[in-house]
Amino acid sequence: MAIAREEIFGPVLSIMTYRDEEEAVTIANSTNYGLAAAVWSGDQERAERVARRLKAGQVDINGGAFNLLAPFGGCKQSGYGRELGAYGLEEFLELKSLQLRG
Repeated sequence: MAIAREEIFGPVLSIMTYRDEEEAVTIANSTNYGLAAAVWSGDQERAERVARRLKAGQVDINGGAFNLLAPFGGCKQSGYGRELGAYGLEEFLELKSLQLRG
């Protein structure tokens, strides 16, 4: 379904079933996009474990509030790089190597 594969902006919620944690992660990561994701679970450790496996630039756990100080950006076709903080500044840096004789 397009709603499960495309990056939808707006007040949209799609619900899909899965058999186990592995299938849930596979479904979530099967899109070409990865701006943001969310994980809900009564088990905090499990929620964090799943969140770390998701290919998204930001993952909210159990309704966690958006952190304006955290680096922001996506994965895959949602973009690369980060804005804000040290990671955001690095986007504007250009490294140079100097080779000296002697």
